[in-house]
Amino acid sequence: MREQVEDVLAENPVIAAVKDKKGLEEAIQTDCTIIFILNSDIINVGDIVDQVKAHNKLAFVHIDLLEGTSNKEVALQFLKESTNADGIISTKAQMVHAARSYGFYTVHRFFLVDSMSFRSMDKQIANSNPHFIEILPGMMPKAIGWVKDKIDTPIIASGLVCEKEDVVTALQAGAVAISSTNNEVWYM
Repeated sequence: MREQVEDVLAENPVIAAVKDKKGLEEAIQTDCTIIFILNSDIINVGDIVDQVKAHNKLAFVHIDLLEGTSNKEVALQFLKESTNADGIISTKAQMVHAARSYGFYTVHRFFLVDSMSFRSMDKQIANSNPHFIEILPGMMPKAIGWVKDKIDTPIIASGLVCEKEDVVTALQAGAVAISSTNNEVWYM
């Protein structure tokens, strides 16, 4: 399953992350083949996912930011039964682990703020078993290299990726893709 998404990312390693309707409307018109939905609720998530899917793109919902649900497995069941989402993003190991049992592609998001957060990654990844990990901020090539050497899970760099140089540097450091809410990056 991971290989299918990796093939898509090999063709275009830029993921459009959207946080509002205007961003969604633009993102679905780009060459980005994966859309990260960062802001939705139980009322509109199905429609948002349908818009993404209507443009032959993969839809990943940030389950932690899905308003109207709790951070419990029932939110995953709701997403599976009520939408056509392809995957989820979460900072919570237990949600990522549970999402796999529902057949979702999974992205475990990490905020690398210090050496302690870096050192705890492998234990969390062992518990979550994600298809991908997402590292924020994503414009730290040295940290991407450290993670790549430590973890055998494909890396998505995200957060503060604003310029072409950031994209190129992250990919050269070992990320398989970058995710950005900056619409200028979507066209690189």
